[in-house]
Amino acid sequence: MFTGPLQALVDELGRLPGIGPKSAQRIAFHLLKVAPEDAMRLAEAIVDVKERITLCPRCFNVAEGDLCAICSDDRRDGTMLCVVEDPRDIVAVEKTQEFRGRYHVLHGALNPLEGVGPDQLRVKELLGRLDDEAITEIILCTNPNLEGEATAMYLARLLKPLGLSVTRIASGLPVGGDLEYADELTLGRALEGRREVDA
Repeated sequence: MFTGPLQALVDELGRLPGIGPKSAQRIAFHLLKVAPEDAMRLAEAIVDVKERITLCPRCFNVAEGDLCAICSDDRRDGTMLCVVEDPRDIVAVEKTQEFRGRYHVLHGALNPLEGVGPDQLRVKELLGRLDDEAITEIILCTNPNLEGEATAMYLARLLKPLGLSVTRIASGLPVGGDLEYADELTLGRALEGRREVDA
C-alpha cells in the first residue's frame, strides 16, 4: 500500500497490542511529520529500554540493574509476598500505597486452552523463594477473571499445605457504581467480602 520504509513502519506499529491498522497508519504519518530529533528520541528510547531493562532475578519485575527497586529496598516487609500476573499489576498495587511487602510476578495466568500451564509461569521460582526468604503471608493478587481465578485456586492449593497464610484480594463493586449495573458474580463477591460497619 505504501512505499518500503513507510509500509514497514506501519506493519511494525500494527504488531503492537491495542494498535489496529488505522492507528498504525496514523502513528506512522505522525512520525513522518515530527522533527527528526523527536523521532530519533523515540527510537533511542526503544533501543535503550531493550538494552538496559531486564527481569529481576528474585521477583521477575522489570529491573535496571541487579535487582528491581522494590527487592533492593530494605524498608519493604520481607514476610509478605504479593503474587501478581504482570509487572504492570505492581504499578496498580503500589498506587494504592496500602502494601509495603514484596512481589512475585508470574508473567501470565493459567490458560489451558492457550497452552499456558504452571510450567509456563514463574511458579517454580515462587516455591524456591519460600525456602530462601522468611515469607509468612502470600497475597494472591491475580485478575478477577476465569484465568486469574484458576491461577489463584491452583496456587492456594499448592501453598496452603506449607503452613503459610494464603489470602486473596477482595473483589466487588467499584466506588461510585450502581447495583443495577453489577453482574451477578461481582455482586456475589461484594456480598461475600462484606465487613463490619464501624458505628
